[in-house]
Amino acid sequence: MRPVGTDAAGALERAYRDEWSSVVATLARRLGDLQAAEDAAAEAFAAAARAWARDGTPPNPGGWLMTTAWRKAIDQLRHNRAVAVDPQALLDAAAGAGTAPGTVGGDDRLGLMFACCHPALALEVRVALTLRYVAGLTTRQIAAAFVLPEATLAQRLVRAKRKISQSGIRFEVPGADALASRLDDVRAVIYLVFNEGYAASEGSQLIRAGLCEEAIWLGRLLHRLLPDDTETAGLLALMLLHHSRAAARQDGGGAVLLADQDRSRWDKALIAEGTAILDAAVARRRPGRYQTEAAIAALHAAADSVDATDWPQIAALYGALARLAPSPVVEVNRAVAVGMADGPHAGLAVLEPVLASGALTGYAPLHAAHADLLQRAGRADEAAAAWARAERSLGNAALQHGLRRRRAGSGGPP
Repeated sequence: MRPVGTDAAGALERAYRDEWSSVVATLARRLGDLQAAEDAAAEAFAAAARAWARDGTPPNPGGWLMTTAWRKAIDQLRHNRAVAVDPQALLDAAAGAGTAPGTVGGDDRLGLMFACCHPALALEVRVALTLRYVAGLTTRQIAAAFVLPEATLAQRLVRAKRKISQSGIRFEVPGADALASRLDDVRAVIYLVFNEGYAASEGSQLIRAGLCEEAIWLGRLLHRLLPDDTETAGLLALMLLHHSRAAARQDGGGAVLLADQDRSRWDKALIAEGTAILDAAVARRRPGRYQTEAAIAALHAAADSVDATDWPQIAALYGALARLAPSPVVEVNRAVAVGMADGPHAGLAVLEPVLASGALTGYAPLHAAHADLLQRAGRADEAAAAWARAERSLGNAALQHGLRRRRAGSGGPP
């Protein structure tokens, strides 16, 4: 429900974006029940739609919503005598705690993030929960973003909330012994959301900008809550630097690969912001995985052309990344960089063990990198077969168009 007044409508929209996840997070921590928290928050916003249109927007919209939602939750607990929670005890506890400070930085959203990204939950569930309850997207929006039936997504969320309750997952920051690994789980979910927006796995569009923007919003929130965590800073910088190229990455013919992009269309403000965040993080501590990936993205962003790119430095950074987070995917990217720095034969030498392992048989970038290196090495027949394997491995029409265009004018990196 929306208020009649235009000013009140705008205030409510801003409050939803700025405050909804905070209200849900605080209620979830107090009640230990995500469904009850969501219900009370919904009632509070419905009440705001009526009251703000009638009385005007309160000076502290977040405080108004939190107070109203808490009262709604207590009313419901008093009404439902079957629950095993004493509502008066909850009221007394909240009153004694004042505004009930939350977790690190006094913000309960961090605890909500850890709950939504708990390793006991399946990865696709963690993504859906984080987008719904931390980012505040509706079920319909999330379903549309991932090309799922809305009913399927809704059932997934219902089952996830039930599992959180049954498993006793708490809405709080874990202790020091588990913090590092659990924080990496949170970062991984945010980056997964970004990557699905950056290169959609299905459909005709390469980019789903809404998912990229939601992931960056989540990254900004996590960075704000944990300003001293350099890997979180690295993740935010990486997403900003990648997203700076969005306007140049697709045209009417499909995906536009790096070698062919109009670099004047890259977003200079995002590049500057991402680079500044990265520089501040690297200055404080030895770089980790996300900082290293962001440093690679920053080198691409700083170059005026593919030929002017510092490929030896990028190859060295991929070597460091392979030591920090070894994986076949990293080796594919390292092979591309080595191929650009030292020639296609050197790149093929890096790629051969990955091909021989069979670990990435259906991974299109592997076959595209192989094809490009083979073509540049003068092995045209083998390159043609590799191009065909790459195209068969893609489920995105924009990427298929981009791959065909790249095959026709091969000579640059993937």
